[in-house]
Amino acid sequence: MSSPGAPSSTSLWTLFSARHLGASLMLSGGIALYAIETYVTATIMPSVVRDIGGLPLFAWVTTLYVTASVMGSVFIAIRPRGLSLNRTYSVGAVLFLIGSAICAVAPTMEIVLAGRAVQGFGAGTLATLGYAFIRYAAIWGISTFIGPTLGGFFAEGSAWRHAFAIIVPLALVMGLLAPWLLPVGVDDRTETKAPLKQMILLSASLLLVSFASTAEEIGARTWLVVCALTAIATLLLVERRATLRILPRGGTLLSMPIARVYAAMFMLLAALTCDIYIPYFLQNLHNVPPLISGYIVALVALGWTVAAFICSDFTGRAMRRSILVGAILEAVCIGMLAVTLARLNPSGDVLLVSAAAFLIFGMGFGVGLGWAHLVTHILHLAEPDEKDKASAGITTVQSLGSAFGAALSGVIVNSTGLVSPGGVEGAASAATWLFMLFALPAVLAAFAAFSLPEPRYGAQAGDND
Repeated sequence: MSSPGAPSSTSLWTLFSARHLGASLMLSGGIALYAIETYVTATIMPSVVRDIGGLPLFAWVTTLYVTASVMGSVFIAIRPRGLSLNRTYSVGAVLFLIGSAICAVAPTMEIVLAGRAVQGFGAGTLATLGYAFIRYAAIWGISTFIGPTLGGFFAEGSAWRHAFAIIVPLALVMGLLAPWLLPVGVDDRTETKAPLKQMILLSASLLLVSFASTAEEIGARTWLVVCALTAIATLLLVERRATLRILPRGGTLLSMPIARVYAAMFMLLAALTCDIYIPYFLQNLHNVPPLISGYIVALVALGWTVAAFICSDFTGRAMRRSILVGAILEAVCIGMLAVTLARLNPSGDVLLVSAAAFLIFGMGFGVGLGWAHLVTHILHLAEPDEKDKASAGITTVQSLGSAFGAALSGVIVNSTGLVSPGGVEGAASAATWLFMLFALPAVLAAFAAFSLPEPRYGAQAGDND
């Protein structure tokens, strides 16, 4: 999808030039809505559970959101002919508005989940257009800092509803302004049909893992996970042979560099998604107030942002090293949370909470070191006629990583004590297992990064050594 009014430079500062400022603010605002609701919901979820119940469905709030965002990202590539990109942005903003309103008035957790699904579809549309227009991902980290902070302010009693309601006017303004501030975009797509088989298998695999997180019997959980893995294997096989694909050519063949980049993205985000339970553990194991827990979770976003700015000008071999070091750092920090965060601390010992906070910052810093470079790899490795699909694939894989991470985290914590026996002892057990196991995807991301070829674009490969 060509967008003549959009910046083509990979420099972050280009986005803030006079020529691109209006569009950049609008696009970063769309990514901000996606990010804010991802993190604000994680912050307020302990309050939601206390108010209307639904602890076993805790992970579903994230899973449905990001599963629907996958569908929203695919919609960009298959939207009807004649629906311009700026009008599509308006559609995404309106859907986000509707979903937020549903969550704000929801009387039960099931209604919250319905609202999150509508939100997710709109969010996937907005985030994908952000990547497609500006081709840069660092703004994600800036946006996510707002979410947990906002959630902390609305975490008492039923005030969590205001965290959703406050988004409604923002989404309305963005939907109205998009046709004026964003370029129309040249519709250079070669295909507008939907890869229905892959979308069905994708949704089925995510939902199966989610059901596994709420199944009471261990045997049922096991079979649901096995069925989910079977659906994923079938999806990869169908995608590899299909004419209509979700990912660009070579996106599912690990022998191809572009597939390994997508794999690294998937693993980094899957590992990071263990942060959805951090506010719950902070509040229940360390007696940290909701507002403070919101600020602590915001350190993930702050770490991402700081790292993105530090490494934004890396080129050549330094890009691959940045991805590799970032993945290793994320793995170490998550694993160490099993020692610091996953323990009883009813007195709220400052040193212990501070150590956990430092590691939480490190999680985000690790992702920020590599994320923008992974995005750059994708957009350069994709064939010219598949830039559209490659951009959508970034958000798709990002959402898939988050969805599977959220669903699997639900399986782990519900199987290791969060619900039964419950209480602080159950929470400590669940946290220990969660962080130990979720360090593994980051390790796999490091292996994927290590196998990437030397970049053959940008500055010379030896720069920034």
